Amino acid sequence: MREIFWLSDEAWAAIEPHLPEHKYGAPRVDDRRIISGIIHILKSGCRWKDCPPEYGPPTTVYNRFNRWSGRKHWHRILHALAAGQWITTSVAMDGSYVKAHRCAHGGKGGPKAQAIGISRGGQTTKVHALTDTLGRPVALHVTAGNVSDITMAETLLAEVDDCRYVLADKGYDSDKLRTKIKEKGAKPVIPGRKSRKKPIRFDKLRYKFRWMVEAVFCRLKDFRRVATRYDKLARNFLSTLAIATIVAYWT
Repeated sequence: MREIFWLSDEAWAAIEPHLPEHKYGAPRVDDRRIISGIIHILKSGCRWKDCPPEYGPPTTVYNRFNRWSGRKHWHRILHALAAGQWITTSVAMDGSYVKAHRCAHGGKGGPKAQAIGISRGGQTTKVHALTDTLGRPVALHVTAGNVSDITMAETLLAEVDDCRYVLADKGYDSDKLRTKIKEKGAKPVIPGRKSRKKPIRFDKLRYKFRWMVEAVFCRLKDFRRVATRYDKLARNFLSTLAIATIVAYWT
């Protein structure tokens, strides 16, 4: 017997106030049922056309996911749920590869809209994340898998207004980034590369908490459509990450 996912009353009470307003046209199909169906797809990893009938027509479920992805509604819901709750005394950032399934290829818009590249793991997308002091995602971005972690560092940090420490591995070691972090009034907790002539001193005790950002990737990859990318467009995969974050951390 297959397992059917339904948003709990508590989770729905948290999400419902932040749904986009429906201003025109026919009444929207039951939001709770459709969003539960979307989450079921992301957790189980099944194809959209195999969506269980309990959620309604598969095209209705997919169209809601795709349309709201294009309008960035999923990220707005995530930020609305988390607003004022992030604790950013210390933040940690890292990147993680996600293998792109062959059905993820062929999306419209060119390489930038697809964000798939060749890395050591084959055809991959890289997820870049910044977490707060409690290990909850503050910022999420995706690039092609062959993009280095440090490339997105400033973009991630731009989403944090106030922090005191920035934790990252030696892949983020650069004088430019260290300067940017200090300009934000924070202290970089980043080990230096072996190639540096002069060793970099950093807070080794605080650095141990960098594991929290790695734990985020492990938790999000419990969703099969995060562990393997099936979405053709980067914007849709980013929405997949946003929804997984909402379910895993904010409801």
